[in-house]
Amino acid sequence: MKPPYQITTEILTLISEIERNLGQFEPMVLPEPQPKLRKENKIKTLQESLAIEGNTLTTEQITAVLMGNG
Repeated sequence: MKPPYQITTEILTLISEIERNLGQFEPMVLPEPQPKLRKENKIKTLQESLAIEGNTLTTEQITAVLMGNG
């Protein structure tokens, strides 16, 4: 069976260019998520949500509640 296309020099050039570009991204490693940042963002989000409802807990108080000390 013959494929419905022809492999041309232009196609091979484009394929090699794509491969070269992909090779540049392979060594890039995404940074690991920082648990401290997630925790800080969670506390900030909670405080802002509570403030909308009229609650005046501070970030320290919210942290204490999350840690089981409140």
